[in-house]
Amino acid sequence: MSFAFYLIICIFIFGYACIALEYPLKINKAASALMMCFLLWSIFALSGVGAMSPAVADALGTGDFHDFLSDNITHHLGETGETVFFLLGAMTIVEVIDRWGGFRIITDRINATSKVELLWILGGLAFFLSAILDNLTTTIMMITLLNKLIPEKNDRWFFASMIVIAANAGGAWTPIGDVTTIMLWVAGKVSALNIMQMTVLPSIVSILVPFAILSYTLRGGHITPHSGEGIVDDSPASRVPDHQRKIVLCLGVGVLICVPVFKSITHLPPYIGILGALGIVWMVTELMRPKDPAERNYHSLKLSHILRRVDLSSIIFFLGILMAVGVLQVCGHLTMLANSLDQIAIAEPYKYFTIDTIIGVLSSIVDNVPLVAATMGMYDFAMDHYFWEMLAYCAGTGGSILIIGSAAGVAAMGIEKIDFIWYFKHITWIALIGYLAGALTYVGQYLIIHG
Repeated sequence: MSFAFYLIICIFIFGYACIALEYPLKINKAASALMMCFLLWSIFALSGVGAMSPAVADALGTGDFHDFLSDNITHHLGETGETVFFLLGAMTIVEVIDRWGGFRIITDRINATSKVELLWILGGLAFFLSAILDNLTTTIMMITLLNKLIPEKNDRWFFASMIVIAANAGGAWTPIGDVTTIMLWVAGKVSALNIMQMTVLPSIVSILVPFAILSYTLRGGHITPHSGEGIVDDSPASRVPDHQRKIVLCLGVGVLICVPVFKSITHLPPYIGILGALGIVWMVTELMRPKDPAERNYHSLKLSHILRRVDLSSIIFFLGILMAVGVLQVCGHLTMLANSLDQIAIAEPYKYFTIDTIIGVLSSIVDNVPLVAATMGMYDFAMDHYFWEMLAYCAGTGGSILIIGSAAGVAAMGIEKIDFIWYFKHITWIALIGYLAGALTYVGQYLIIHG
């Protein structure tokens, strides 16, 4: 194998490190992903068959390399575009609900003062909301609520950490709850109904165990909420009528839930459904918005204005990293890695259960998006194979083991200034026990069903 083959590996590892060290380096991970994508495809194009593994080069034979390169770029761009457009539509719909104050209908009804009771209420909300929305948005919304409910910083850190665990677990069991599950669903690795049936129980176990442990620690504790005196809410959402908030909340959540149903009926790609859902939300909110130009409050509720608030850097990151992983797949790196992992001397299915579990633990250290993207390129199992089902669970919940292991954790770290060492001392062991308990639950469930 040539120098170019190994150079591609080195650049990918270096780019991966830049993504993992985004905050210490102060370089947005989207920039690192784009540069990695650019360099890998450029090296591949300039090196030709020299960048491929012998098996891939032999399979190409005497075929035209430039046609091969063009076809693969188009193929991977098409697959990546499906994921990117789906995420863009889903993130915009969630942002619309938030901007119109739809989530306040839920959060304003929380008035518990017992620490244990509040823990289960917030955890349950985070679990089910992230299954419909996404774990990052749910975490941001719930931690914003914490600032109104809990004045003590140390208490907020515990509650914020458990919200991260619950949001990551909730996002793992539905096709639209976590970006890694979305990737598997859009790529045809899992079906919507099956992934929900097979991962909901492990996901529930992965939060029940940590919450039970922390409930024992917090028993007898009470929260003295903020009085709220002197606090003036002047946000646009505060002036939206209640009936409009309810309409936007029900409509937004309803169309998101209908996207998997749409795919199962029409067999069209999920991004077609999410774009149609976005169109419906856009039209309804335009009709509800007063036409009087003097109503400046409603100008900020226009969807064209809300689009500016969507996290486009995350969208660009997904584009860059998925295209970069595509090079490793085309050149044969991932096939070689898969063949190496297949040499593990453990009988099936336990070998692939072990691989999934390792990937989940690794996702607490490095970003789970490229991990899952790489894994999808390594294996070619059929739809709804147990490997993909457990991968969805492991990649979604494993990130909770460290505060930097998921987008939800990083968001909580940024909002509440949670210390990495504090999380490692107080939460990591709890999250790890919950993660392993859920993984064992999946294995036991599989063995019971399949004998």
